[in-house]
Amino acid sequence: MSTYTIGLDFGTESGRAVLVNVVDGTEVSEHVTPYRHGVIDRTLPLTNQPLESEWALQHPSDYIEVLTTSVPAVLKQAGVNAEDVIGVGIDFTACTMLPVDEVGTPLCLKDELKDRPHSWLKLWKHHAAQDEANEINRIAKERGEAFLARYGGKISSEWMIAKIWQVLNEDPGMYEEADLFLEATDWVIAQMTGTIVRNSCTAGYKAIWHKQDGYPSEEFFKALDPRLEKVASTKLRGEIVPLGTKAGGLTEEMAAQMGLLPGTAVAVGNVDAHAAAPGVGVVTPGKLVMAMGTSICHVVLGEEEKEVEGMCGVVEDGIIPGYFGYEAGQSAVGDIFAWFVRHGVSEQVEKAAQEAGMNIHAYLEEKAANYAPGETGLLALDWWNGNRSVLVDTELSGLIVGLTLHSKPEEIYRTLLEATAFGTKKIIDAFQSNGIEINEVYACGGLPQKNKLLMQIYADVTNVEIKVSAASQTPALGAAMFAAVAAGATYGGYDSITDAAQSMSRVREETFKPIPENVSTYAELYKEYSTLHDYFGRGENDVMKRLKALKAKNDSTPAHTNN
Repeated sequence: MSTYTIGLDFGTESGRAVLVNVVDGTEVSEHVTPYRHGVIDRTLPLTNQPLESEWALQHPSDYIEVLTTSVPAVLKQAGVNAEDVIGVGIDFTACTMLPVDEVGTPLCLKDELKDRPHSWLKLWKHHAAQDEANEINRIAKERGEAFLARYGGKISSEWMIAKIWQVLNEDPGMYEEADLFLEATDWVIAQMTGTIVRNSCTAGYKAIWHKQDGYPSEEFFKALDPRLEKVASTKLRGEIVPLGTKAGGLTEEMAAQMGLLPGTAVAVGNVDAHAAAPGVGVVTPGKLVMAMGTSICHVVLGEEEKEVEGMCGVVEDGIIPGYFGYEAGQSAVGDIFAWFVRHGVSEQVEKAAQEAGMNIHAYLEEKAANYAPGETGLLALDWWNGNRSVLVDTELSGLIVGLTLHSKPEEIYRTLLEATAFGTKKIIDAFQSNGIEINEVYACGGLPQKNKLLMQIYADVTNVEIKVSAASQTPALGAAMFAAVAAGATYGGYDSITDAAQSMSRVREETFKPIPENVSTYAELYKEYSTLHDYFGRGENDVMKRLKALKAKNDSTPAHTNN
């Protein structure tokens, strides 16, 4: 009789469940549940209260709907009985955080608070706490805080502390209402098990927690704001446990809703890209994993803690126990391509794609593949959603150089693909120049599965062979692997994530190898990219920030309905 685990991947627009065979990692069935409320970035649900720019919220009930819809669906599709499922694991976009009351109820679900924006769950790409992030970085630098170097010299506005401080600054009453601020991944685990535990991954990468040092000192938080002095021991209190730990068993109520047995092992929460590492078999140093989707998260393992400019964090045991896990990232990748298709393509091109029986992305990819590197005469900076690494600056914006009256949509599309590859090379260079070895690159997520041109460009730009996950949902597979570890070998799982990866990870035989002549041309283009990168990104010309400030000052656009 086969045994199975379920991995749940909570993304930006939807959540998905994958039923996985514990013996060989085969994905037996999968199901996607789109979030009913999507990304809330214009007006609040029900009240239609307008939100300011750079806000990105979500509805916590959407996550529960994933559990109660997708989990029963994968069991039904596969014809698998509940007693054959030994564990459940989840991964999440992060930092996605929410304030809860004393019993763990999200404040936004309370009638008396639902019309106040800060009661809602802040998605990872909520960038409205940039002012707070700037102050955190300024004060930490002035005080010589040791933790700052572990995050590449800057704490992001996307992360926990900046978001908490924004709540305190803009709605002090909501800060007081919150008993805890939780990562969404920890909150969902608590809904399944009835117990709140924090995972070391999100605590380390997103909340400035360190395995030896804990959170920053009360003196530091007091220097930020006297009201924050006790934030770590109050609003962030709770046990922090390593990945692979069993958070508990499914409660009877959630087991009934999910179609599983009460007591089924539940692994502590994880970050999506980090869960992908064991999913492609990466459990040792020297191998970079790119989780490629709306954005890219880059993770790599090391044997010691080193400083790397712009990294999102280095956390001991943060990805694989026994190693230091490094994270970097790009704030927008697939989102940039989607933006161009949505707003930059004419009806004529859309009609041509329809006549060819292709979706617009596939059509543009086919057309763009006819160009050699450098042939478009275009170059772009991939900052449509700011820069996460290595500049850590959400106030930067996108740029295309070289446009003429003859520029075609497919040329622009190719240029955007290339720009994101240059952004990844900038990250690889930062790691390698600081002694973090990278000899292999693995890719997973929706983009590598769909866009071969993109992957070839990445191989040519980075001059490294790229291996692609054979799993359709690699983070979910990784979450299912951690579920097998939470269950343990005694119950049909594994005693370590390394053991699980040896049996359950999956990589395609087909790889993308650098083409020498393309490598040479892209090396020239990369020099130009680097010049633009430093000119606009390191303070020599702050026109992007001045334009944003001018826009904010004069923005009288009425709020739109969420879509």
